[in-house]
Amino acid sequence: MARPVQYNIYGQTDVKLVQEGPEGYGGEGFFTTKLDQVVGLARKNSIWPLPFATSCCGIEFMATMGAHYDLARFGAERVGFSPRQCDLLMVMGTIAKKMGPVVKQVYLQMAEPRWVLAMGACASSGGIFDTYSVLQGIDQIIPVDVYIPGCPPRPEAVLDGFMKVQELVGKESLRRRNSEKYKALMESYGIQ
Repeated sequence: MARPVQYNIYGQTDVKLVQEGPEGYGGEGFFTTKLDQVVGLARKNSIWPLPFATSCCGIEFMATMGAHYDLARFGAERVGFSPRQCDLLMVMGTIAKKMGPVVKQVYLQMAEPRWVLAMGACASSGGIFDTYSVLQGIDQIIPVDVYIPGCPPRPEAVLDGFMKVQELVGKESLRRRNSEKYKALMESYGIQ
């Protein structure tokens, strides 16, 4: 005789361990939904990050990829180092103004759709380095989707930021990148 299994996670007894699927209409043996939602669900759970680490935030990212935190649980099993195969650029650490064109070139080599995550105070706003040689936030050269605060941020913050990217990816319309607003945003960065 099987006994019921209870999961007590932080005092919660009614925990769902299965992710909800997209909204739709289903019956016995069939299910219908919108194409946007199916594609969003697939993209959301198979993000391939490209780490661009220059400073101490890279060490925190290494801790996030380790066994204790394990970013692979969120569908990011494959961390790529080729921009043509990745869809999430994770910029971590201090970016000097001389490095700015390199970051932009890496971003441009990524295929659409692509997302950007700025990790740490330096990538987000220049951090404590308010000098002539440090870029005061990578949003001056490429559009950023999610900012992770901290100097350096803890692995829990990195996981939270990654989950925010997943929310954006899952809800994004397939037509958003063809909209006039998106084209205007890219033109404001000098990207065709």
